[in-house]
Amino acid sequence: MFKVLHVIPSVSLIRGGPTQVVLNMVRSLREAGIEAEITATNDDGPSVLDVPLGEPVNYEGVPVWFFPRYEAPTNHVSLGGDRSFLFSLPWTKWLWHNLRHYDILDHHYLFSYGSTCAAQIAQRQNIPYTVRTMGQLSPWALGQSQRKKQLYAWLLERSNLNHAAAIHCTSSGEAEDVRNFGVTRPTVILPLGVEPPPPLPDAQDQLRHRYSIPPDTPIILFLSRLHYKKRPELLLETLKTLQPDYNFHLLLAGTATEEGYLEKLQHLTHQLGLQQQVTFTGFVSGDDKALVLQGSDFFVLPSYAENFAIAVAEAMAASLPVIVTPNIQIAPDIAATEAGIVVQGEQGELAAAIAQLLSSPQQRHKMGENGKKLVRSCYSWQAIVQQLIPIYQNIIAPPKLSL
Repeated sequence: MFKVLHVIPSVSLIRGGPTQVVLNMVRSLREAGIEAEITATNDDGPSVLDVPLGEPVNYEGVPVWFFPRYEAPTNHVSLGGDRSFLFSLPWTKWLWHNLRHYDILDHHYLFSYGSTCAAQIAQRQNIPYTVRTMGQLSPWALGQSQRKKQLYAWLLERSNLNHAAAIHCTSSGEAEDVRNFGVTRPTVILPLGVEPPPPLPDAQDQLRHRYSIPPDTPIILFLSRLHYKKRPELLLETLKTLQPDYNFHLLLAGTATEEGYLEKLQHLTHQLGLQQQVTFTGFVSGDDKALVLQGSDFFVLPSYAENFAIAVAEAMAASLPVIVTPNIQIAPDIAATEAGIVVQGEQGELAAAIAQLLSSPQQRHKMGENGKKLVRSCYSWQAIVQQLIPIYQNIIAPPKLSL
């Protein structure tokens, strides 16, 4: 067998989807007999993880090599709470001396120091690597911090992508974004997986008891990082238009990594007069996450852009119907299987979709069952890893052409 190293800036659980993906992918690879490890910084959003540095650590059931993220001195310009893990000198030294011990690298981020550094070293040491672009080449994503990304791409990122053995995309739409960015390397379209939560038979009763929600009130779930990209403001403003005519309670489950953003959402909630219909749960994981997924009635994510959206797949795995925008690149699968409703990201269509599901428990049940079937057939980690392993093998030892 072979040895693979996954490179990602952070595996903090509050980072959401990217962390869940890399941990589950490596866990499934190891269960399939592949020696897979992760390297990352000790980033934990506004703080750092309490983990040993520079040695393998069993973190969430997989081996991870942690290194200190850069912390700017207080008398210097800060890189920002969400960006301060981009540089690490000890990490650089470790990558230089240790990448040669692996047969292939798998990078999980763009416009990030660790993945860029690892790619440059891999090219120098002739180590093949793949890149997962994570939707960061979508038009919306490229429009954020546009000048910085254009400069970064011109100096490093486009070259690193064009030296990769393959680019891992999760949908044909993401592969098209890769081509539009000027990348000519082969693309592999392979979806991501989710782990079905352990069943909680009385989840609805438990959830309503925990947050003092009346038994007959439908619960709408927003489970994601609180960030303007995910458009929680649009959801709140839309629910205000429905407030006079519909009974509902919204759970906003997640943390904000941008300073002051949570307070902004809380202020908006009070400004709209929704404080009795909205609960900010904070970050949820483990049993708490399983509870909000299985105890809610449907899931809404009106995001500007998502390449796969693990939270959406997790909601479908828990039999929740979903309301999403076309900018979530698994939206065609959701529409085709009638696992939810796909709407344009504007208030009128979103309000109509929410009202439709609030009014019809039968439709919620049917869509929830359709979503559960979709996840079982297409988004199983075991099945995905069985497709990923031969991709790695063909990169490490390409098949010889017969004459």
